Amino acid sequence: MQDPLSQTFAALSDPTRRAMLARLSKGKANVSDLAKPFLKEMSLPAITKHLKVLEKAGLITKSKDAQWRPCELNATPLKNISNWMETYRVFWEESFDRLELYLKAVTVKQNLKGNRHDRKK
Repeated sequence: MQDPLSQTFAALSDPTRRAMLARLSKGKANVSDLAKPFLKEMSLPAITKHLKVLEKAGLITKSKDAQWRPCELNATPLKNISNWMETYRVFWEESFDRLELYLKAVTVKQNLKGNRHDRKK
């Protein structure tokens, strides 16, 4: 069994599933509403498989309301990804800050060399 973070990344790796999540970010939708944009490209069983992947990853919840089967976005796994990525965001920001300092130092050094060269003429 995969860890929850790996399941979430695997679920998000497919553009169809990301599009379904984007739709659900606007509110609940039933399966047929979620399937509608994709029916020209894939079968209803394929849509159902995508929904099962999202559900297994905890990204959506399905409920029953008479004949209506609404799906709803569960953002908790996305928050977990955001928390995991935060460490790397901090790393990259610190790396860019160091690069900025280095580039400023190199620029100052080049300007000093250029000024010395100009004075010799």
